[in-house]
This record gives sequence, C-alpha cells and structure tokens, in this order.
Amino acid sequence: MADDESDEEEEPAVELGEGEPVEGAPLARVASRLNWGMAHSEIVDREGDATIRTPDGPRQLADVMAEVDVPYFESRRELTDAVREVTGTGPIPTADE
Repeated sequence: MADDESDEEEEPAVELGEGEPVEGAPLARVASRLNWGMAHSEIVDREGDATIRTPDGPRQLADVMAEVDVPYFESRRELTDAVREVTGTGPIPTADE
C-alpha cells in the first residue's frame, strides 16, 4: 500500500542559503571515514590534512589534534567530543558573515 505523500517531492529539513559554500568538511563526515578504536597518531596520519569546519573558521584536523591529549579513541563520539572541546561548538561562519 503506497503512501500518497511519498510521491510528493520532499523539501530539505533545513533551508539552504544562497552564497559561497563553507570551506572545510563537517567533523562528523571526517570521523565517519575512520574505523574504531583508533590511536591518536593514526587519526592524524589518515585524516590530519582534512580541513574541518569550526566556529572560528576552517582548521586542519592535525592542528586541532595537536591540542587533544587523548592517546586512543574507542569510538567516533570520543573523537568528536575531544575535538569539540578544542574548537568549541556553535554556528559555522559563512563567507557572507
């Protein structure tokens, strides 16, 4: 049995703005490319050159990881929590801001 609403085009959950794209990748996207558990040094070796989005603008993951004192991460959540302790949380600036 088909749902009548499923044939309609769904609109995005968040309205996308106009203008220049934001530099860097979301931290969650970078973290999803890794397998868990993983050593700090292995994360830097594999993804250290990735640019991530932060509230202060784009940063290299290796630069952020230099400020993280955790030697081993059991899960993606542990990594994202540790990185966000360094970078903070909040809105990501756009080129228009």
